[in-house]
Amino acid sequence: MKIEDRQIHVVSPATGEHVGSVPVAGEEDVRAAVRRARIAAETWGRLPVRERVRHLEKVVDRIAARADEIVDVICSETGKSRVEALSADVITACDLAEYYAGVAERVLAPRRVSPGLLKNKKAYKIYSPYGVIGVISPWNYPFTLAAGPAFTALYAGNTVVLKPSEVTPHTGLILGEIFASMGEHRDILQVVTGDGSTGAHLVRSGVDKIAFTGSVGTGKKIMATAAETLTPVVLELGGKDPMIVLADADIDRAAAGAVWGAFTNSGQVCMSVERAYVNERVYDEFVSKVLQRTAQIRQGLHTDPKTEIGSMTFRRQLDIVEAHIADAVAKGARILAGGKRRTDFGGLFFEPTVLVDVNHGMLVMREETFGPVLPIMKVRDDEEAIRLAGDSVYGLNASIWSRNEERARHIAEERIDSGCVAVNDCLVNFAMPGLPFGGVKESGMGRTHGKEGLREFSKVKSVAVDRFGLRGELTWFPYPRGGYGALKKMLNLLYRKGAVNKLRSLR
Repeated sequence: MKIEDRQIHVVSPATGEHVGSVPVAGEEDVRAAVRRARIAAETWGRLPVRERVRHLEKVVDRIAARADEIVDVICSETGKSRVEALSADVITACDLAEYYAGVAERVLAPRRVSPGLLKNKKAYKIYSPYGVIGVISPWNYPFTLAAGPAFTALYAGNTVVLKPSEVTPHTGLILGEIFASMGEHRDILQVVTGDGSTGAHLVRSGVDKIAFTGSVGTGKKIMATAAETLTPVVLELGGKDPMIVLADADIDRAAAGAVWGAFTNSGQVCMSVERAYVNERVYDEFVSKVLQRTAQIRQGLHTDPKTEIGSMTFRRQLDIVEAHIADAVAKGARILAGGKRRTDFGGLFFEPTVLVDVNHGMLVMREETFGPVLPIMKVRDDEEAIRLAGDSVYGLNASIWSRNEERARHIAEERIDSGCVAVNDCLVNFAMPGLPFGGVKESGMGRTHGKEGLREFSKVKSVAVDRFGLRGELTWFPYPRGGYGALKKMLNLLYRKGAVNKLRSLR
């Protein structure tokens, strides 16, 4: 990918072939797209939820019908295998949309709430659209990480302006083309292509909320810019996700999970297994089985149906991978598998790499590597593993591996500070549309997916209604004589220990 004369020229990372060119949208281009989305929102946002569902189900049907074409575009821009493009990009996006089709009407319905002491009132809350949502999507999963937040926003009644990554713009464009081909409601999804300047224009364009997936550094810049206008943001900023292998783990399953979790999509996953902590009692067995499985991975071009791992996608990311490995080796780590680029395919291919003798003084254990690298660290016991897993500025995902489900769930629920945790599995939370997805600490804020995702893209309004229409209220002026004493008696009756329990027993 290179930018010349306000054009982005996309090159296949696997073959070096020219994929196509797209324009770099300027400020007025972005504002024009937002205006179109704003006009469309006036109709779309007023539709009953069930009508929005019907329309978006037709969009999903068209995506499924054009799956081969979409996969071709994804693979040409990312170099990933066709299986990964279909399963993790297309199917995951469609499954999320179908989940929302089934729950959106119920989740977004008005909800009665208790009025507390004020029994003469009715109280409820309603969910309404923000208006126009700006979605800035990344290059590692260019379809699902564009379509996912877009679908969520659309089901909630918003319209969307999507700015896809400059590395994978054609994947965003084909999504926009599908929406535009629907006939009615064709403007509910607008797509603007470009680089970082285009994204900055979108943040400043007057959209009502920004959903960004990408690096911590860019996320902080977006948040700072959005703060100028108090535009709310949803940020998914990646992680350094730990895997904890306890002494009683099923080592065959744990090793298989580690290899897939570290190397799928060439490790370019925000939820990748980026560091493994393995109890010393099973460490040697675990490492041995990881090496056996790593040696069996079929790496190659996406045009080969046998390929399991394709190329990396972004040259700058490949440079980071090499820097992390070099730093680790200089500080005493050993490479047991991989460790270098593959030149036989001609693109951005990097061997699946296993590192041992690692520690937290190394970049590979502290900074997001985002490549096909699995560093494995031996630990004395559970407590050391938990402590080291938490020694990070990130908190997106983690996994606990043990045959004792109760013990593993306790660690997952009580001891790991992370937005997502899996037990005896990895990377699976994102694929379950009913689970909210997002991180803590520098992994971001806000949630997508699940009921929480729909409400993340909705404004909540509280409504109070008087029931009886009396001429006045006890709390209005003028306050009754002796009112303080009466209120004090009520306070003691309702809230002092003993009186509360007595009142509850009478209910």
